[in-house]
Amino acid sequence: MRKARKQNGSLYLDVNGSKTPVWKFSWWHILPDGKHVRRKRQVGTLDQYKTEAAAERAVRSWRLAINSNQVHAFSGITMQDVIDHFRMKEMADKGEEGRAWSTRHRYASYLSCWIEPRWGKEELAAIKTPLVEEWLGELVKKPRKRKKQQPAKREQKMLKPLAPASKAKIRNLMSVLFNHAIRWEFTDRNPITGPVRGSGVRQSSKRQSIPDILEVAEMQAIVAELQLRERVLLFLDMATGLRRGELAGLKWQDLDFENLQIDVNKSVVSQVVGRCKTEASQKPVPLDEYTAQDLLAWYRFTPYHQPDDWVFASNSARAGKKRGKQPLWLQTIMRYHIQPVIKRLGISKRVSWHTFRRTYTTLLQANHEDVKVVQELLRHSSSRITLDIYAQAQMPAKRAAQQKVVEMVRAPHSLPQPAVMGA
Repeated sequence: MRKARKQNGSLYLDVNGSKTPVWKFSWWHILPDGKHVRRKRQVGTLDQYKTEAAAERAVRSWRLAINSNQVHAFSGITMQDVIDHFRMKEMADKGEEGRAWSTRHRYASYLSCWIEPRWGKEELAAIKTPLVEEWLGELVKKPRKRKKQQPAKREQKMLKPLAPASKAKIRNLMSVLFNHAIRWEFTDRNPITGPVRGSGVRQSSKRQSIPDILEVAEMQAIVAELQLRERVLLFLDMATGLRRGELAGLKWQDLDFENLQIDVNKSVVSQVVGRCKTEASQKPVPLDEYTAQDLLAWYRFTPYHQPDDWVFASNSARAGKKRGKQPLWLQTIMRYHIQPVIKRLGISKRVSWHTFRRTYTTLLQANHEDVKVVQELLRHSSSRITLDIYAQAQMPAKRAAQQKVVEMVRAPHSLPQPAVMGA
């Protein structure tokens, strides 16, 4: 950051919004990109400082601050300045070294929708922990833009509180922004995390409901009702736990039928091709013989089977010139081809592509697979994510574990037998 020339600033008499005479102090601030911006701050009213000399004494420390080496001491840097600098330095496409496109896209959404409107004009020094915590608690979902004006009562009813997980992500992004500001010496504090553990902004990320997991019989019933393309897609997801973007990003050259493995090296989100979520995500995935046979059947059926073709390429006439040159929108496949089958089968669970990844994790755990093996299969960076977020213990396994303890305690003849009801 370029060092500013020594300046004295300017003290002048002005009026505030209520036409009260006030002393104001202005100075030039150099933004991280080198641009000069005029800053001003109110010193006090004319009643507080009746003479210019009195006001001059009040701003003496301010003059020292703006010329000190500690830029954060009196910089006037706003959250918008930090956001602009963060976009320039951290959200640019840097290939393998930068953040994944999906992460940058999510950051951009949270910044423009939530953080900028509320905190953009605030100076960093004015952003306090209690204020941020209170603001997060009041956040509600943004209403969708509709052509027809909704009645006020109905519109109010639609404004539901924002999910705790979304609030936690917004909180974490604000912490990232403050850490960025500290790194570039725009400030020396992060009110989101606080100076010690437990002193920052508190925001739970607890789920509002437990994700649904499919039973084996339900999965078999769903697969049996699907056409070839959807059946191959769904079973590939069931048998490998690939993420939706990774499924869409598969090309025929990524499938090694000889060694029975899949090289996962890219992810497609909203038709944007990018790298995988984490370094651990790029590890090869084993491919079983049954799934390999299904993929070969699809290979013989699809007109797009060149090495550089998408495994699940869009073949819709509506794709126009992009027909065969872009992958399927898997969200559309789920909505119009898979979920109607699930509904017809009478399965009331909420099913998405991620449901199959969670079910895969739960079945691996139910089979008593080693935790490290499960983590590697799902390509998680930590086994804690595998156990705490994805895996769920099934009722038969819980009942069997409970029964073992009961049998240990209630050894034969060690305790009186319960009386038979009605005897």
